[in-house]
Amino acid sequence: MEIATKDSLNPLKQDVKKGTLRYVHNVFPHKGYIWNYGAIPQTWEDPNHKDSDTGCCGDNDPIDICDIGNQVCSQGEIIKVKVLGTLALIDEGETDWKVIVINTEDPEAGDFNNIDDVKRLKPGYLEATVDWFRRYKIPDGKPENEFAFNGDFKDRDFAIQTVKSTHEFWKALISNKSNAGELNCMNTSVSDSPFCCSAADAEAVVKSAGAFGPEEPIPSSVNKWFYYEN
Repeated sequence: MEIATKDSLNPLKQDVKKGTLRYVHNVFPHKGYIWNYGAIPQTWEDPNHKDSDTGCCGDNDPIDICDIGNQVCSQGEIIKVKVLGTLALIDEGETDWKVIVINTEDPEAGDFNNIDDVKRLKPGYLEATVDWFRRYKIPDGKPENEFAFNGDFKDRDFAIQTVKSTHEFWKALISNKSNAGELNCMNTSVSDSPFCCSAADAEAVVKSAGAFGPEEPIPSSVNKWFYYEN
Protein backbone atom coordinates (compact mmCIF):
# COMPACT_ATOMS: atom_id res chain seq x y z
CA MET A 1 0.00 0.00 0.00
CA GLU A 2 1.26 3.46 -0.91
CA ILE A 3 0.26 7.09 -0.49
CA ALA A 4 -0.63 8.07 -4.05
CA THR A 5 1.17 11.42 -3.96
CA LYS A 6 0.41 12.22 -7.61
CA ASP A 7 -3.36 11.74 -7.21
CA SER A 8 -5.79 14.37 -5.94
CA LEU A 9 -6.11 14.24 -2.13
CA ASN A 10 -3.33 11.61 -2.01
CA PRO A 11 -5.42 8.47 -1.36
CA LEU A 12 -3.99 5.22 -0.02
CA LYS A 13 -3.79 2.68 -2.84
CA GLN A 14 -2.16 -0.63 -3.53
CA ASP A 15 0.91 -0.01 -5.63
CA VAL A 16 0.86 -1.24 -9.22
CA LYS A 17 3.95 -2.43 -11.09
CA LYS A 18 3.85 -3.32 -14.78
CA GLY A 19 0.06 -3.41 -14.71
CA THR A 20 -0.27 -5.83 -11.77
CA LEU A 21 -0.81 -5.30 -8.06
CA ARG A 22 2.44 -5.19 -6.15
CA TYR A 23 3.10 -7.30 -3.06
CA VAL A 24 6.16 -7.31 -0.83
CA HIS A 25 8.46 -10.29 -1.37
CA ASN A 26 9.27 -12.84 1.31
CA VAL A 27 13.06 -12.82 1.59
CA PHE A 28 14.01 -15.58 4.02
CA PRO A 29 13.71 -15.49 6.98
CA HIS A 30 11.31 -12.52 6.78
CA LYS A 31 7.65 -13.18 5.94
CA GLY A 32 6.24 -9.91 4.57
CA TYR A 33 6.80 -6.86 6.75
CA ILE A 34 8.37 -7.31 10.19
CA TRP A 35 6.82 -4.14 11.69
CA ASN A 36 3.82 -1.91 11.05
CA TYR A 37 5.04 0.11 8.09
CA GLY A 38 3.66 3.59 7.52
CA ALA A 39 4.50 7.26 7.12
CA ILE A 40 4.40 10.51 9.08
CA PRO A 41 1.91 13.01 7.63
CA GLN A 42 3.01 16.56 6.85
CA THR A 43 6.59 15.51 6.08
CA TRP A 44 8.42 15.47 2.75
CA GLU A 45 11.87 14.28 1.75
CA ASP A 46 12.76 17.03 -0.72
CA PRO A 47 14.35 15.61 -3.90
CA ASN A 48 16.08 18.95 -4.47
CA HIS A 49 17.79 19.00 -1.07
CA LYS A 50 21.05 17.09 -0.60
CA ASP A 51 21.26 15.86 2.96
CA SER A 52 24.52 16.87 4.63
CA ASP A 53 24.75 13.54 6.47
CA THR A 54 23.87 11.11 3.69
CA GLY A 55 25.14 13.09 0.69
CA CYS A 56 21.96 12.19 -1.21
CA CYS A 57 18.75 14.04 -2.04
CA GLY A 58 15.35 13.05 -0.67
CA ASP A 59 13.09 10.45 -2.29
CA ASN A 60 10.11 12.80 -2.88
CA ASP A 61 7.88 10.98 -0.33
CA PRO A 62 6.70 11.46 3.24
CA ILE A 63 9.08 10.08 5.83
CA ASP A 64 8.60 6.36 6.57
CA ILE A 65 8.13 4.73 9.97
CA CYS A 66 8.57 1.22 11.32
CA ASP A 67 6.34 0.70 14.37
CA ILE A 68 7.84 -2.05 16.53
CA GLY A 69 4.78 -2.42 18.77
CA ASN A 70 3.06 -5.75 19.36
CA GLN A 71 -0.30 -4.89 17.79
CA VAL A 72 -0.74 -5.46 14.05
CA CYS A 73 -2.37 -2.32 12.65
CA SER A 74 -5.01 -2.31 9.94
CA GLN A 75 -4.38 -0.63 6.60
CA GLY A 76 -4.96 3.12 6.83
CA GLU A 77 -5.06 3.14 10.62
CA ILE A 78 -3.80 6.33 12.28
CA ILE A 79 -1.75 5.85 15.45
CA LYS A 80 0.19 8.10 17.81
CA VAL A 81 3.81 7.04 18.13
CA LYS A 82 6.95 7.65 20.16
CA VAL A 83 10.11 8.25 18.09
CA LEU A 84 13.05 6.05 19.11
CA GLY A 85 15.67 6.39 16.37
CA THR A 86 16.23 6.23 12.63
CA LEU A 87 18.01 4.30 9.89
CA ALA A 88 19.36 6.14 6.84
CA LEU A 89 18.53 3.94 3.85
CA ILE A 90 20.04 4.94 0.51
CA ASP A 91 17.48 3.62 -1.98
CA GLU A 92 18.69 3.82 -5.58
CA GLY A 93 20.77 6.89 -4.73
CA GLU A 94 18.08 8.68 -2.70
CA THR A 95 17.83 9.38 1.02
CA ASP A 96 14.95 7.33 2.44
CA TRP A 97 14.79 7.68 6.22
CA LYS A 98 13.23 4.83 8.20
CA VAL A 99 12.17 6.16 11.59
CA ILE A 100 11.87 3.53 14.32
CA VAL A 101 8.84 4.20 16.54
CA ILE A 102 6.49 2.48 18.96
CA ASN A 103 2.74 2.95 19.29
CA THR A 104 2.10 5.00 22.44
CA GLU A 105 -0.81 2.67 23.28
CA ASP A 106 1.40 -0.42 23.20
CA PRO A 107 1.59 -1.99 26.67
CA GLU A 108 5.40 -1.92 26.45
CA ALA A 109 5.67 1.67 25.20
CA GLY A 110 6.83 2.94 28.58
CA ASP A 111 9.92 0.73 28.38
CA PHE A 112 11.09 2.23 25.07
CA ASN A 113 12.51 5.75 24.99
CA ASN A 114 15.53 5.53 22.70
CA ILE A 115 17.12 3.23 20.15
CA ASP A 116 19.31 1.56 22.80
CA ASP A 117 16.14 0.28 24.48
CA VAL A 118 15.25 -1.56 21.26
CA LYS A 119 18.71 -3.13 21.18
CA ARG A 120 18.34 -4.22 24.81
CA LEU A 121 14.73 -5.39 24.91
CA LYS A 122 14.29 -6.72 21.37
CA PRO A 123 17.69 -8.26 20.59
CA GLY A 124 18.20 -8.93 16.88
CA TYR A 125 15.27 -6.77 15.77
CA LEU A 126 17.36 -3.85 14.50
CA GLU A 127 19.77 -6.19 12.74
CA ALA A 128 16.77 -7.87 11.08
CA THR A 129 15.48 -4.45 10.04
CA VAL A 130 18.75 -3.61 8.30
CA ASP A 131 18.76 -7.02 6.63
CA TRP A 132 15.15 -6.55 5.45
CA PHE A 133 15.79 -3.18 3.84
CA ARG A 134 19.09 -4.29 2.35
CA ARG A 135 17.60 -7.22 0.44
CA TYR A 136 13.88 -6.60 -0.18
CA LYS A 137 14.36 -5.44 -3.79
CA ILE A 138 16.71 -8.24 -4.85
CA PRO A 139 13.81 -10.45 -6.08
CA ASP A 140 13.03 -7.66 -8.57
CA GLY A 141 16.51 -8.00 -10.03
CA LYS A 142 17.88 -4.93 -8.26
CA PRO A 143 21.09 -4.76 -6.21
CA GLU A 144 21.24 -4.62 -2.45
CA ASN A 145 20.35 -1.28 -0.92
CA GLU A 146 22.99 0.72 0.91
CA PHE A 147 22.94 2.79 4.10
CA ALA A 148 24.54 5.91 5.46
CA PHE A 149 26.43 5.65 8.77
CA ASN A 150 27.45 2.06 7.82
CA GLY A 151 23.95 0.88 8.61
CA ASP A 152 24.09 2.10 12.22
CA PHE A 153 20.94 3.53 13.78
CA LYS A 154 20.92 7.12 14.95
CA ASP A 155 19.33 7.97 18.29
CA ARG A 156 16.03 9.59 19.22
CA ASP A 157 17.26 13.19 19.17
CA PHE A 158 18.74 12.76 15.70
CA ALA A 159 15.53 11.13 14.48
CA ILE A 160 13.31 13.87 15.90
CA GLN A 161 15.46 16.51 14.21
CA THR A 162 15.10 14.59 10.94
CA VAL A 163 11.32 14.56 11.32
CA LYS A 164 11.32 18.29 12.07
CA SER A 165 13.45 19.12 9.02
CA THR A 166 11.22 17.09 6.70
CA HIS A 167 8.22 18.88 8.20
CA GLU A 168 9.81 22.20 7.22
CA PHE A 169 10.29 20.87 3.68
CA TRP A 170 6.59 19.91 3.65
CA LYS A 171 5.55 23.39 4.80
CA ALA A 172 7.49 24.92 1.91
CA LEU A 173 5.84 22.43 -0.45
CA ILE A 174 2.27 22.96 0.71
CA SER A 175 2.70 26.76 0.62
CA ASN A 176 4.02 26.58 -2.97
CA LYS A 177 7.49 27.79 -2.00
CA SER A 178 9.06 24.58 -3.35
CA ASN A 179 8.56 23.01 -6.74
CA ALA A 180 5.95 20.26 -6.37
CA GLY A 181 6.74 18.70 -9.74
CA GLU A 182 4.31 15.83 -10.33
CA LEU A 183 3.09 15.84 -6.72
CA ASN A 184 -0.57 16.73 -6.17
CA CYS A 185 -0.86 19.06 -3.17
CA MET A 186 -4.66 19.41 -3.22
CA ASN A 187 -5.86 19.30 0.39
CA THR A 188 -8.78 20.22 2.66
CA SER A 189 -7.00 20.97 5.95
CA VAL A 190 -4.25 23.58 5.40
CA SER A 191 -6.34 26.73 5.17
CA ASP A 192 -3.51 29.08 4.17
CA SER A 193 -2.25 26.76 1.42
CA PRO A 194 -2.90 27.83 -2.18
CA PHE A 195 -3.76 24.18 -2.83
CA CYS A 196 -6.55 24.08 -0.23
CA CYS A 197 -9.88 23.17 -1.80
CA SER A 198 -13.51 23.33 -0.73
CA ALA A 199 -15.42 20.40 0.73
CA ALA A 200 -17.49 20.28 -2.45
CA ASP A 201 -14.37 19.99 -4.61
CA ALA A 202 -13.01 17.23 -2.38
CA GLU A 203 -16.32 15.36 -2.53
CA ALA A 204 -16.26 15.57 -6.31
CA VAL A 205 -12.80 13.99 -6.35
CA VAL A 206 -13.97 11.15 -4.12
CA LYS A 207 -17.09 10.53 -6.21
CA SER A 208 -15.07 10.54 -9.43
CA ALA A 209 -13.13 7.52 -8.18
CA GLY A 210 -16.24 5.40 -8.60
CA ALA A 211 -17.50 2.52 -6.52
CA PHE A 212 -15.31 -0.31 -5.32
CA GLY A 213 -15.21 -3.26 -7.66
CA PRO A 214 -14.70 -6.91 -6.81
CA GLU A 215 -11.40 -7.86 -5.22
CA GLU A 216 -8.81 -9.43 -7.44
CA PRO A 217 -7.68 -12.85 -6.22
CA ILE A 218 -4.40 -12.85 -4.33
CA PRO A 219 -1.80 -14.54 -6.57
CA SER A 220 -0.06 -17.66 -5.29
CA SER A 221 3.28 -15.89 -5.82
CA VAL A 222 2.57 -13.83 -2.68
CA ASN A 223 3.60 -16.87 -0.60
CA LYS A 224 6.80 -17.59 -2.55
CA TRP A 225 10.05 -17.51 -0.61
CA PHE A 226 13.34 -16.08 -1.87
CA TYR A 227 16.68 -17.24 -0.49
CA TYR A 228 20.02 -15.47 -0.67
CA GLU A 229 23.38 -15.99 0.95
CA ASN A 230 24.40 -13.42 3.52
